[in-house]
Amino acid sequence: MNHFYVIRFHKWKHWTLIVLLAFFTAGFIWFGSTGPFSLFSKDNPVALTKGSSDEPNIALTFNISWGEKKVFDILKQLKQHQVKATFFVSGEWAEKHPNILAKISEDKHEIGMLGYRYKSYLDQELDQIRKDLTYAKDIFGKLGYKNIKLLRAPHGHLNDDVIKLAEELKYNVIHWNINPNDWQNPGTQVVVDQVMSKTTNGDIILLHASDSVKQTAEALETILPGLQNKGFTFVTVSEMLHHAQAKSKIVE
Repeated sequence: MNHFYVIRFHKWKHWTLIVLLAFFTAGFIWFGSTGPFSLFSKDNPVALTKGSSDEPNIALTFNISWGEKKVFDILKQLKQHQVKATFFVSGEWAEKHPNILAKISEDKHEIGMLGYRYKSYLDQELDQIRKDLTYAKDIFGKLGYKNIKLLRAPHGHLNDDVIKLAEELKYNVIHWNINPNDWQNPGTQVVVDQVMSKTTNGDIILLHASDSVKQTAEALETILPGLQNKGFTFVTVSEMLHHAQAKSKIVE
């Protein structure tokens, strides 16, 4: 026979429990609406996906892993609207296009990396990932970029082990929370609508500057002034990260 036991609280204990649960829930909801977000928090491995919602700062980011044509149209738009962005580039691409990387840097944009080869970290053993990151660091160092601290996983593929390894190697892992999938070329207006309708305080926007994108530069003609007119301020990922660390050490 199965026995079921019912714990009976005195009334004061019952109401005390309710009050405590209410405070806990309220605190959780408050943090979720105002603090930075991360992908994982177990044992403190973190990937920043969003900055603070308290201020209208947003970070515009671009991934580049191949090609040498579309990036110039994008840089032109950024310069025209006086926007500083963060470019995540693969070591393999940087090695092939050092002059373009120098142009990005000369325009005062921030450089982050996508490792060396643009291959999912979930399809590799940790030792392979370590070798990839170590080699990428050497390549960027030889090109004159010795202090890159921002890492974005190829395809955004992450798990706790990958983030722990990145932290061990002194990288800040950066994800995103606004992604209009511009690499699929869904239409210029679709890209514009996705970004303009979804962007809120603290968002990290993912776009691409590889040659696969056909509509991104044109979309920026509307997106950049449009977001500025909404009162948003473009900041680099490092600026957003610094603010997040100062406020809540990225995750709570």
